[in-house]
Amino acid sequence: MKIIIVGDGKVGFTLAEHLSQEEHNVTVIDTNDDALRHASESLDVMCVKGNGASISALKESGVESADVLIAATSLDEINMVCCLTAKQLGAKFTIARVRNVEYAMELSHMKRELGIDLAINPENATAVEISRLLRFPSAANIETFCRGRVELIGFRVREGDFLADQPLSAQTSKIRELPMLLCAAEREDGEVIIPDGTFIPRVGDRLYLVGQPAGLTAFFRLLGRHIPKLHSAFIIGGGRIAHYLTSILLKMGMQVKIVERNPEHCRHLSDVLPQALIIQGDGTDQELLEEENASASDAFIALTDRDEDNIIISLYAMQQGIKKVVAKSNRQNYASIAHAAGLDSVISPKLITASHILQVVRGMQNSKGSVMNALYKICDGHAEALEFIANETTHNQGVPLKDLRLKKGILIAVLVHQGKIIIPDGSSSISAGDTVILISRNHGILDLNDIYEDSLLDLGAAQ
Repeated sequence: MKIIIVGDGKVGFTLAEHLSQEEHNVTVIDTNDDALRHASESLDVMCVKGNGASISALKESGVESADVLIAATSLDEINMVCCLTAKQLGAKFTIARVRNVEYAMELSHMKRELGIDLAINPENATAVEISRLLRFPSAANIETFCRGRVELIGFRVREGDFLADQPLSAQTSKIRELPMLLCAAEREDGEVIIPDGTFIPRVGDRLYLVGQPAGLTAFFRLLGRHIPKLHSAFIIGGGRIAHYLTSILLKMGMQVKIVERNPEHCRHLSDVLPQALIIQGDGTDQELLEEENASASDAFIALTDRDEDNIIISLYAMQQGIKKVVAKSNRQNYASIAHAAGLDSVISPKLITASHILQVVRGMQNSKGSVMNALYKICDGHAEALEFIANETTHNQGVPLKDLRLKKGILIAVLVHQGKIIIPDGSSSISAGDTVILISRNHGILDLNDIYEDSLLDLGAAQ
């Protein structure tokens, strides 16, 4: 597909990286010479210098034949104008990053007039992701499928966990009977494994479970890690993510404190979030944190503009024994360092945004095949969890899973058949209308039919 990305910042570069790896024809537009040079040297993309909202720059990039245009500059107004202009020049589908809270509230009424097919709000999506973690604090990360009926949760294996140093096949019947499945593992050296019965978890491994929420809750109770409902949150940084997140947490009945340096931002937050306590000050100052009794909070969330500060103060919060600590970091190398230090919940707005857009693009590529409902990057981006709806085009319907030859690194983790959630075994099979949740390592899956070995015939037709 021909894809144009306007804006080569954190989100734009990440999108260009992922989309070019999936062999799309990607063109990047930006006014910054250094950003364009970095993209040109690092990625297999075309670069155009110019204002993405200008007709001349869009025409130079070939917008009239573009399948998708993604406007991801730092200015919402530029993104909106860019989509409007691109649509008039012939772009088939437009995506705009819209971050302003006021615009986000009104955008559903404005999209048609502005020529925007899809609006993405990274800050709101990040806030929703963090709120999920606070609802299930035992998890390092959590993704939802089937409108919340199925969840995927990541956690770190610790000393003393009954899972450690025992093959999965040797686990007690209590574990095997729970409606859940261990679907992926990431070693401390970065190796990603799709586990089978012989897999032996080690201390330090990050494991991923998928299944019904009740089953996951029961597992963490057995593991001794169930944490009661959180009642209070201490947030460092009063930007847009904090605004969206606080609105969600207040509706959950939580008490919220926000520490923000900028006096003007503090006044604004006090006006729009009167139920929250807004504190003006430096959230990285240990003395301030002690004065405001941050360690008494159930949750600590670091959302400043500096990834380094977020990681450092989050590690401090962990040392203080706070039940749940979450840090925002867009730099993957920082996330890896944080994980190694024991800070598991590190959230990346740019990766959340990229996953959402990749889902849309893959769905457009596969307009006649099975429907992709969700795509999440897991294992620090080295694997994916995907949700599809099987239809009449899906091969091998009714064929037991044990008779299928799947590509290496593919796992069928959950089936939802006629509303019933099934953790599949070898006798299970896929039928039209089923929801199928997959784990994929090193494959850009567009359709359910992409999971089979190339040499595999349609067994359902052959039998």
